[in-house]
Amino acid sequence: MTTQGESVSARSTAASPSADDPSTGRPPRAREPERSPVADLVQALVDLRDLGKATRYALPLPSAERATAVAAAMVGQLDDYLLPRLDRLDAPLLVVVGGSTGAGKSTLVNSLIRTPVSPAGVLRPTTRAPVLVCHPTDMSWFTKANVLPSLTRTSGASSDARTLQVVSAPALSAGLALLDAPDIDSVVDANRQLASQLLAAADLWLFVTTAARYADAVPWGMLRTARNRGTAIALVLDRVPGGGAADEIGPHLTSMLQEQDLGGVPLFILPEARLDSQGLLSEAQVAPLRDWFGKLARSAEARAAVVRQTVGGAVDALTMDVGVLASAAEDQVTAGKALDDAVRGSYRAATSSVEQGIHDGALLRGEVLARWQELVGTGDIMRALQARVGRARDRVVAALTGRPAPGERFQEAIGSGLAILLKGAATDAAERAGVAWKAHPAGAALLDAAPNLTRPSDDLDDRIARLTRDWQRSVLDLVRSEAGDKRVLARASAYAVNATGLLVMVSVFTATAFIPTGLEIVVAGGTTVTAQKVLEAIFGDQAVRSLAERARQDLLERVGALFDEEAGRYRSALAGAGIDDDFAGRLRAASTAVQLARADVRLGSNE
Repeated sequence: MTTQGESVSARSTAASPSADDPSTGRPPRAREPERSPVADLVQALVDLRDLGKATRYALPLPSAERATAVAAAMVGQLDDYLLPRLDRLDAPLLVVVGGSTGAGKSTLVNSLIRTPVSPAGVLRPTTRAPVLVCHPTDMSWFTKANVLPSLTRTSGASSDARTLQVVSAPALSAGLALLDAPDIDSVVDANRQLASQLLAAADLWLFVTTAARYADAVPWGMLRTARNRGTAIALVLDRVPGGGAADEIGPHLTSMLQEQDLGGVPLFILPEARLDSQGLLSEAQVAPLRDWFGKLARSAEARAAVVRQTVGGAVDALTMDVGVLASAAEDQVTAGKALDDAVRGSYRAATSSVEQGIHDGALLRGEVLARWQELVGTGDIMRALQARVGRARDRVVAALTGRPAPGERFQEAIGSGLAILLKGAATDAAERAGVAWKAHPAGAALLDAAPNLTRPSDDLDDRIARLTRDWQRSVLDLVRSEAGDKRVLARASAYAVNATGLLVMVSVFTATAFIPTGLEIVVAGGTTVTAQKVLEAIFGDQAVRSLAERARQDLLERVGALFDEEAGRYRSALAGAGIDDDFAGRLRAASTAVQLARADVRLGSNE
């Protein structure tokens, strides 16, 4: 066995950098000081606290409101209680005195210290700002804002709910402080919120109720919250009338406590009595409770047990809180995906609508058909062209390209028809996406901020016109590329290329890829047959099919890009909301780190 001094000396030698490492001949690195388990837990809690502060739920979903409140409460308890308490596990015990309106909390606190420091009276709410009383030797701990740092310290009475009056009370045992909290069922919302904050910062909650109100729902809800957090609890049943009422009420209250898994909670019964001239209960009435507090204050082991129970329970309860936050974060991601899917579906439908319009020959009606007939002449000439195409390719090309003005009008007609088709599809898509978003609570809120999303972009007409012009130019480039070694077009003028390009455009807007049917001839007035025969005469059958398909695919790709830009307005609004896809995972990872660190610290009942 070594003595303590020998053990320290051995550790110092092992860590000394002056002794050479025989394996390397170099001085060994000094050992880094080991972190304590409590320090590891504190760091894990700080990391979780920082995540809690960063919690934002951009989409107004049902789960977001609750999660926001849970996050605020979690961060508050970490800052107000857990982190300060873990920093000083041996600090004075904080007993928060809470309860319903008019339960006699302030009177009880005043009576325990034998001085009226906390206002009591018939007006409600009585306690507007919390009052903390402690032994003079403990004043420095509470005046330096170690616990409840968000409350401004004051030595005098205040009506500001964000202040904490700290009062020296020599009659109170050292090592224990009493904090008189506002009513948990106050008519003032700020008081109720402050009461919840103070109770979350308690090492021990002294719950005060009366014989007339001990079965009220609100107090029992708070008691269950404290139980779920593992907070140490003691109960005072105040103003119990005489005549055997205590024998009836006491067992009933005890039974209710057992039903709520609170059967082990210390219970103190105070009979109804007159107050003295200072508004205090007699010393004999409060003696049992004061003695219990005195024993608790004088026993470091007993105080440590209370602290371990409450801190351990609070740390364990964080897992449930994180579950609420993570689930709400996942709801945000799910909602975002649903909104995005609705937009994608709407614009996919628009793309399909345009594709169908391109394939079914609908564009070859009306103005387009009239311009085509103007270009190629009468039906007799069209039939003549089909019969003579095999004998005189150059003359066919010349016949088709000798009138450039009708060709330009035909090209404009195709562009105009295509623009109408695209504008209609884009308008329908924007409206469908808007309807889907309005039906979703998150989408409706986003649309309120950007109502113009439900209609096409203001510059859509210009972009459609540019798309049409660019595609038509690409068709001509495609014809030039495909016919690079064709002697027929090599000898022809630019009009030949233009006319052939028009024929390719005509062929694009048919469903059966140059296979003429009776229906197609009726729909297009023979247009497809003419285009097919002329193109086959110039390029050959297989090349014609490939040329038209490539032009069609190019058009569809441009349309897809256009609609993707339109859908991007919705996606930008969704992205601007700031949904964090990884937030739930980071929360759960931080919670796991807390529980792993907590396992190495002797806290509560889970050790």
